[in-house]
Amino acid sequence: MQDPAGGAAQITAQTVPAVPAAVALTPAVRRSEPYMRLQWTDSQTGAVGYLVVHTLRGGLATGGTRMRAGCTVSEVEDLARGMANKTATFDLPIGGAKGGIDFDPKDPRAVEVLERFCEAMRPWIDSHWVTAEDLGVPQHLIDEVFKKLGLGQSYHAAIRRAADPAATLERVRRGLNAAVEGGFLLGDVIGGYGVAHACLAAAVWWGQVPAETTVAIQGVGTMGGAAAYYLHEAGMKVTTVADAAGTLHCADGLDIPALLALRNGYGEIDRSRLPAGIEQLPRASILAAEVDILVPAAISYAITPDNSYDVRARIVVEAANAATTPEAEAMLAARGVPVLPDFVANAGAVAWAWWLLLGEVDDTPENSFDRLRTIMHSKVALLLAAWAEQGVTPRETGHRWADDPPPLTGPVVVP
Repeated sequence: MQDPAGGAAQITAQTVPAVPAAVALTPAVRRSEPYMRLQWTDSQTGAVGYLVVHTLRGGLATGGTRMRAGCTVSEVEDLARGMANKTATFDLPIGGAKGGIDFDPKDPRAVEVLERFCEAMRPWIDSHWVTAEDLGVPQHLIDEVFKKLGLGQSYHAAIRRAADPAATLERVRRGLNAAVEGGFLLGDVIGGYGVAHACLAAAVWWGQVPAETTVAIQGVGTMGGAAAYYLHEAGMKVTTVADAAGTLHCADGLDIPALLALRNGYGEIDRSRLPAGIEQLPRASILAAEVDILVPAAISYAITPDNSYDVRARIVVEAANAATTPEAEAMLAARGVPVLPDFVANAGAVAWAWWLLLGEVDDTPENSFDRLRTIMHSKVALLLAAWAEQGVTPRETGHRWADDPPPLTGPVVVP
């Protein structure tokens, strides 16, 4: 919300519900062992890659492949667990997995490393693991690798089960490449669209109109950029965004479409062409932005015990996977700041992919947007109601949903 001078107003005791009396103040850590771990070492570069399958349902598991310097097996395990929660929470007939490669995606050898990783994981990729884009690995790149390996597209393990694989592959390709407003592709923006509506649902729940709601977004790549675009289109005031080069701020609201047009292939904004009136700040200042909603959409473990007290937002909406450490989330909860967990807020991409695979949506963007918007608003309202009325954190409520998925009989059948 805004004060009369146009700046972000301080949230008062009257505008924020009191900390629920029964709120859990201890970290909500779930440490069930994954179904399977694989580790691979690239003989040419020394890069190390991991595949972790947390759950296998109907013989399948889904989860993207990321590449970043410093990626660890424990990180990939956390992400695979999160994917299992996503698929269960959205009632998808598949388990959760994740791939990760410890290598710099900007290195000129990165594509070759990704190719060799996928070749090494081919037995799982061919029959059990449905993968997609993630940090450092855009969808078009992983699809190019799969095509080179003769596997068609990164959803190959599911597509090959279809009665007519060629028709299913064509449906998937049409859906991923359907054009949407703003010059984007549906497959690139659907996840961020879901994050945007998680934010909008939170504002609706506390009775605040979009025009009076301010947002800060850490990361303007595929997920963060799309979330920023759709929040801007909905009338929310995105005052602050950050990329690897730093934080950009304008109290009156940033021109998000103009900034997104200045991004390079790594989701970084060209500072030499910034519009007038934008303040440039240190990268870390994004977490302390005086806004209603903070959206970490860049890296895992962005919010830690060391910086959680910098957070000034009314709510944190996780667009990045595992954006908040369990300890930091407990500290935020103690201050009355709920965290909408990644496995709900950013699950739109994986849910939509499976709706597309199963033929429940097609390449008409409005059908996909309508379905995701309706489901996201419903789930967020339930999470925040449990937080306010019962003192149960949104993550714990989400875990309860994930712990009770519908029964699955027999293998997954793709039409």
